[in-house]
Amino acid sequence: MRELKLLDRQPTLEAPGLLLRPLVVGDWDALFAVASDPFIWKQHPAHDRWKDPVFRAFFDDALAQGGALAVVDTASNTIIGSSRYQGLEAEAGGSIEIGWTFLARSYWGGPTNLAMKRAMTSHALSSIAECRFAVGAQNWRSRKAMEKIGGRLTDRTDMRGMAGEEVRHVHYVIGRSEFDAGPLGRG
Repeated sequence: MRELKLLDRQPTLEAPGLLLRPLVVGDWDALFAVASDPFIWKQHPAHDRWKDPVFRAFFDDALAQGGALAVVDTASNTIIGSSRYQGLEAEAGGSIEIGWTFLARSYWGGPTNLAMKRAMTSHALSSIAECRFAVGAQNWRSRKAMEKIGGRLTDRTDMRGMAGEEVRHVHYVIGRSEFDAGPLGRG
């Protein structure tokens, strides 16, 4: 088995039309310009994340955790969102959570989420056995997106504090077999 410490949680990844690179302090203005759209967070459990102090805490946590990536549209060289790797678990060949993802609305419904998740999942599966995705149980937009990219719903759930409430999250996984057989592996 490969050692799990070999997983680079802040790689620079390329995907069609995208560059995913480590998030840095200087990305605040560009990323907050995207995140300040209240509609992005409407179905999200952290429905108040569009507010400056709430997003500031999210941004600072992303930097502190060390697995955050800025998502850059290579045609315009602008930041259009972010995602991160977090919660590396060593059991059964290793597992990492991919999440905290958001994109500017103009990139919803098209190939961007698939390309981003393909790059991130492929990178992680080169070192570990599976990727986990925690989604608010009532966040139907994100759940549909997970199913669209081949995520398998598991029995795992947890409660997470969001917008002053404890919110139930369900977990999807993508291992090598789901990756190879699903839309992520057919790229």
